[in-house]
Amino acid sequence: MGSIGVLIILILAGVLVLVAMHDLSQKRHAILRNFPIIGHFRYLLEKLGPELRQYIVADNDEERPFNRDQRRWVYATAKKENPYFGFGTDNDVDLPGSIVIKHSTFPAATAAKNNSLPSAKVLGAWGNRPKAFRPNSLVNISGMSFGSLSGPAIEALNKGSLRAGCLHNTGEGGISSYHRNGGDLVYQIGTGLFGSRDLEGNFSMDALLETISETPVKAIEVKLSQGAKPGIGGVLPAKKVTNEIATTRGVPKGVMVQSPAKHTSFDDVTGLIEFVELIAAQTGIPVGIKAAVGQIHFWVELADQMEASRRGPDFISIDGAEGGTGAAPLVFSDSVAYPFRIGFAKVFDIFYTRSLHRDITFIGAGKLGYPDTALAAFALGCDIVNVGREAMMAIGCIQAQRCHTGHCPTGVATQSPWLARGLDPTDKSVRVANYMVALQHEIRRLCHAVGGTHPALIPESAIEIINQEGSPISLLNYYGLSSIEQRLDETDSNYLASIP
Repeated sequence: MGSIGVLIILILAGVLVLVAMHDLSQKRHAILRNFPIIGHFRYLLEKLGPELRQYIVADNDEERPFNRDQRRWVYATAKKENPYFGFGTDNDVDLPGSIVIKHSTFPAATAAKNNSLPSAKVLGAWGNRPKAFRPNSLVNISGMSFGSLSGPAIEALNKGSLRAGCLHNTGEGGISSYHRNGGDLVYQIGTGLFGSRDLEGNFSMDALLETISETPVKAIEVKLSQGAKPGIGGVLPAKKVTNEIATTRGVPKGVMVQSPAKHTSFDDVTGLIEFVELIAAQTGIPVGIKAAVGQIHFWVELADQMEASRRGPDFISIDGAEGGTGAAPLVFSDSVAYPFRIGFAKVFDIFYTRSLHRDITFIGAGKLGYPDTALAAFALGCDIVNVGREAMMAIGCIQAQRCHTGHCPTGVATQSPWLARGLDPTDKSVRVANYMVALQHEIRRLCHAVGGTHPALIPESAIEIINQEGSPISLLNYYGLSSIEQRLDETDSNYLASIP
């Protein structure tokens, strides 16, 4: 062995001795103190745990929040690869909670090249908004902020929404330069009022009007809460408040930003309705609300006041507790708010019993980016579904679960310039567009299979769910709903009938 080899061995030995001395003397980690050097492998395995489970340990249906089959379908459709699976299903199809889609013996005729699925309702018709419109797609991109996601990721989503003809929700972080790539926007106003606040952090109509000027904002969403962390505000650490983020959010650079748990512009249902109507009057744009579902009395009071006054949100977005595109305290992710189907069914029933279901556009979110879960949401009363993490996977997310660290390896959920540079917005925008179009295509194929042409027109009896006794029952009955009569008004019904 040459002198260089000996030198290398001595250096490595010296490093190991120093590591061992450090491990033995430190008192923070008992494992390292008891097992110097080799104890580090425990932390390495813990760090690599999600990746090891994804690719080595877990089977196709075990991994959470999205299993391998679900991720594979998104990746395949995004890349326009073969999304088919061979040799039959590997699911236990008779487990409680399993969805059963009942195909018709005589399916509906399929239009040769028509994959578009427009919304059954006109957004803003309820309040006679001057800029009311019918969304071209009933599958749209959910709210994910610049700050939570990297600039290239936001740019890819926006360019992809333009290609797919769908709406792109900005998330609560304001409208950045990355949102200005041609895709139609839903501007979200969260409790931090980013993009709509004055220097003291209070709501400012002038700031709002300036933010939405010269941008294709088609609707405004007032976020009351979200599925991942309902009932608490967010914190953006000072080191993440870069010059770009500070400019986008209207906050000082390098200063920690604390979003309050609730809006400061109103503190009751009456105030919320007045806030919605004020924004709608000043902008002419449809205005709605987004919330996870917790205490039900809020929804009862909201529906009662809307029924009495014929004023209030043009659309209601319901987020499920299973949602969440970024970081959140574990207990809030796991135990706060209703899961989507339970929460949505409770809210929809409240508005249905007051005959408001034909007027308001209902939007759902919470792991609805797959044909079967989306169709179930439509059957419960949704008019539109939003997809978040599924869209993230389409632009490269591998479910590494590093969102809260800022070290996302694919450059999606990070503000690290080095990591974000690996994400090419031009390439990834094509992939997210492919996924969005494929999802609509599969939903449309399911509609045809059960004898309809649009999710709003499928028979209610077409979808069942396996109950705890192992018997299939109506999806509506399972979640406490009766038949949804006269789901659409005559104008919307005639419009759907005209779609080939």
